Amino acid sequence: MSVIIDALNRPWLPYLSVDCVIFGFKDNRLNVLLLTFKNSKVQCLSGGFVKPEEDVDTAAKRILFNRTGLKDIYLEQFYTFGNLKRNQTAQAEHQQVNADMGRSKEHYEWLSDRYITIGYFALVDIEKVNVSPDEISSEANWVDVEKIPNLFLDHNEIVEKALERLRESLDTRLLAFNLLPETFTMAELQRVYEVILGKELVRTNFQRKILSMDILDRIEKKYTGGAHKAPYVYKLKSEPVSQ
Repeated sequence: MSVIIDALNRPWLPYLSVDCVIFGFKDNRLNVLLLTFKNSKVQCLSGGFVKPEEDVDTAAKRILFNRTGLKDIYLEQFYTFGNLKRNQTAQAEHQQVNADMGRSKEHYEWLSDRYITIGYFALVDIEKVNVSPDEISSEANWVDVEKIPNLFLDHNEIVEKALERLRESLDTRLLAFNLLPETFTMAELQRVYEVILGKELVRTNFQRKILSMDILDRIEKKYTGGAHKAPYVYKLKSEPVSQ
């Protein structure tokens, strides 16, 4: 089996990588977890490589756990990015990022080869995440999907594809519930839908649609004001769909 060895003497499968778009919802915003390369302002997604005796899904789960400290969360493989020029058009960026990190040419030359990357997206409860940068990153921050800067390589395209798949599967796979705590109000659920879809929804129509699906248990009223203003609190009857 052909393998490559990185600067830390670890074996990986050649020409194959994994990139994870980690979505979280907070303060009425859909956010993506971005890393910043050490000694650089360039930001990127959480990614990595596949071990010789490792399933690709297992590699994605490992990468996700290393960044968030979480297991048993929603993770979906959504697209393979194999454009011939995805690395070639960013050779200078590759070299500059690695130079900024103090790597020698022999340490990063293998990274400049053509790589096909498998895209995954994850849905997490931000409050449960313990964000951890790695040996190549100095920061890890949640960034509003509407304010994402220019990212490393084709990572902007990867985010857009992940968001597209999330929108397509929002109802059929009950994905929005993976971004919420165990209990929530109907208004909180509606806001998640609106932010992901990028449009406002009519409250009465949304509530009718969700309740007609018979997927929620009503728990109690959320006492945040007068009794006549307190909204009901709900929870999903069963666990959200997971991979």
